[in-house]
Amino acid sequence: MAVIKYTDKVIEHFKNPRNVGEIENPDGVATVGSPACGDQVTVFLKIDNDRIKDIKFLSYGCASNIATGSIVTEMTKGKRVEEAKKVTWKQASEELGGLPPVKIHCSVLAVDGLKAAIKNYEEKKLGIKHNAIVDENYIIERLEKIIYPKTGENIVAAKLVKYLKFEDGNLTIEITFDETDKFKQNVLEEIQEYMGEIKEIRKLDLRVVDY
Repeated sequence: MAVIKYTDKVIEHFKNPRNVGEIENPDGVATVGSPACGDQVTVFLKIDNDRIKDIKFLSYGCASNIATGSIVTEMTKGKRVEEAKKVTWKQASEELGGLPPVKIHCSVLAVDGLKAAIKNYEEKKLGIKHNAIVDENYIIERLEKIIYPKTGENIVAAKLVKYLKFEDGNLTIEITFDETDKFKQNVLEEIQEYMGEIKEIRKLDLRVVDY
């Protein structure tokens, strides 16, 4: 079994995570991920005068999941909401000195949790509606959240997704890998997790094909 190597900063944030806990009566809150798939993050926000006055998180998952939740809260506390929206998973990973390829998805999850909590705030407190139209373009945008550890690109940019069709609640995805690709199972599990969060998808047909 391969040993996963973490940077000193990842280890520090894992052992001494910042901003862990809940905020009573938060202005925004969201949970992303799933314990069944290995990682979950809940983000709580307190907003004052368009700034993130306080931010806390709860994490279920590995060391990278805890560390990225910690660093993202540090990076965004005190920022204006529009500034916080611009934080990327790459910036979070870089702040930690990098993440092992198979753990990059944790930085995506932490940033997704932050942005989902901001959306919740905007809907609840500002009356801004975020009603997404679930179509093939929306599904592709969700797939672009999934990072291919081998290259650091998302799986769409890495051209792993070869075919996609969404019709009447039925989603078909064809994806290709090299025969010996060690990241295959990680990617397939993440696709199932992300697609499972879209209630409009009633059935997922995920196929690994040769091209």
